Amino acid sequence: MTKKGGKIIKCDQEGNITATFGADLLLEGSTSIPNILLKIYSSIGISDYQMILLIQLIRLHVEEKELLPSPEELAECMESEPTRIRKELANLLENDIIAVSRFYDGNRNLIVEGYDFEPLFLRVSDIWAGLRAKEIEESEKLIKSSAGFGDNRSNRYDEQTVDLISLFENEFGRLLSPIEVEQIDQWAGEMAPLLVVEALKRAVLGGKHNFKYINTILIEWKKNNIRTLDEISRYEQDFQKRRTRQKSLDTGTSPSVTGSNNNNDARKKAFIRTLYI
Repeated sequence: MTKKGGKIIKCDQEGNITATFGADLLLEGSTSIPNILLKIYSSIGISDYQMILLIQLIRLHVEEKELLPSPEELAECMESEPTRIRKELANLLENDIIAVSRFYDGNRNLIVEGYDFEPLFLRVSDIWAGLRAKEIEESEKLIKSSAGFGDNRSNRYDEQTVDLISLFENEFGRLLSPIEVEQIDQWAGEMAPLLVVEALKRAVLGGKHNFKYINTILIEWKKNNIRTLDEISRYEQDFQKRRTRQKSLDTGTSPSVTGSNNNNDARKKAFIRTLYI
């Protein structure tokens, strides 16, 4: 056995050439390049040439512990010109794809400079996070649609109903059950969506997040043939007036009588004051 280029190789090369190739293929090791990097390197702004250059930099770092190979060494690996290698390395450094940092070499107990791939994988992690967030979003949509009330529910309900369902889910802070969705669809078919929204608003402001309370409000409006927000306002004003009159009747007074009594009291007080002047 002897070393060549820092590696241990077999001295006796006699034997099956295919088996020898297989043994060397295993012993030479491999350079692992993440598939996600190979998929998205162009979106980071890395050219095909630069990607091959990065692969060689990673290989030299891992296999030969060569942390800062010269453009000449890289040119030999790629059969390229050192001038172009130097230019491409400068571009990668300028665009924060790689950096030059200091590393501790434990074997030699030295601090050495080398190419740092952390900026590259920081970029890759950002892309990965975006892709994963999109996958999660798509999976949630699929789960909702399979339950019958996701974004694909527009296939079952019209646009107004879909908007109401989304509004209810936002206010309730949860997904609606199929029964609740059917209830909203029924409301949307019987009255203006604005009335449903108004009933929801009153329920939320009253701290009553339940469909029974909202349904009671809507039934009352429907019974009184209320179709607009203005009609709701007039209905409530009339209701308040009726309530005030009923209260007056219950106490045996009326607004007119009360007003008359107040006027009489004022006249009496004025007459009494004249007696002392």
